[in-house]
Formats: sequence, structure tokens, C-alpha cells
Amino acid sequence: MKIYTKTGDKGMTSLCDGSRLSKDDIRVEAYGTLDELNAHIGLLISLLQTSSSKEGVQSAANLTDFLSEIQEELFVIGGELARAEMKTEELVSTQKLIAKIETIIDELSSQLPVQHHFVLPGGIIPAAQSHVCRTICRRAERRIVALSHVATVSPKIFIFVNRLSDYFFILSRYLNKDSVTSEKTWKNTCR
Repeated sequence: MKIYTKTGDKGMTSLCDGSRLSKDDIRVEAYGTLDELNAHIGLLISLLQTSSSKEGVQSAANLTDFLSEIQEELFVIGGELARAEMKTEELVSTQKLIAKIETIIDELSSQLPVQHHFVLPGGIIPAAQSHVCRTICRRAERRIVALSHVATVSPKIFIFVNRLSDYFFILSRYLNKDSVTSEKTWKNTCR
């Protein structure tokens, strides 16, 4: 099987049902941004695996297992967004993962100092990459909201992506704390 099909050479792509649309369509932007996020999560997993011993990250195995679970769900959601007629009543796995994300956020947050200022992205490399994942996740959320203005999108997708960006923020803080790297904060306020 050849990797290139030449069917996209004129700026068009196919949805799951075979219908074609422009590669700059908001639907393609939405699931394409989830794909970009998925690739960055893959990089985060690789960084956690290589950094766990030298950076002092203690729970890399549990984190990478959960991140792999998120990657798989992003394929489910991306596949749903790549359908001309989305099924809004399904996505049971997404609902379960939302609850799991919330539980993990609460667990990690309970181990962190109270936040009084905005956190500047950085610290150890996996924490900085978690911030990159957070910002791409927020962009994906904006793309999905834009898609929802012209197509029906499951409310579970909105919740999942919103919680996921929160998770990446807390994960970045946790990774820095776990490695005994102090956070840098922005001392100004928006008030």
C-alpha cells in the first residue's frame, strides 16, 4: 500500500463517510488540531519516559499510561468530528474519561501549593511540554466551538477538551513540584 494517494493534491480531503471538503474547512481545522495535540502528547510521553530517572519524575509510568489513554480518546473524538453527520448521543468512553480526568486533577492539585499568581510556562522539559499541550488543547477547543456554529457537536466533546486543558496545566505544575523545580510566576494581575 502506498502512503500517498494523490487525492489531496488539489487541497481537498475526505471525511469518514467519503464526502470531500477543503483542507481549510473548520471541520478539518478542528480534528486536525486534535491530531496536532495528540502528536504533542506523544512527545510528552517520550519526554516523561526519558526524563523520569534524571529529572526526578517519580510516577512516569502511571502518567504515561493515562496519557496514552487520552491519545486513544482523541482519535475517537477526532473520528467523530470527521463525520459529516455526528452522533451526539454516544461517546460513552469520553464521559468516563472526563470523570477520570477530574479525579486525577483533584489528586494532583491536592499535592500542589495554592496558586496566587499566573504560572509562567517552563521548568523541567516535560512540564514545559505539558504547557505546550495545554495551549494546543485550548486552540482545539476554539476550533471545535467554531465548528459548533455550523454543525452539531456533542456537549461531551466540549467538556472533555476543556477538562483536558486543565489537566495539562495541573500536570505541568505537578511535574515541576515532583522534580523539585520551583515555578516561575507572573506577579502582576489582570485587575
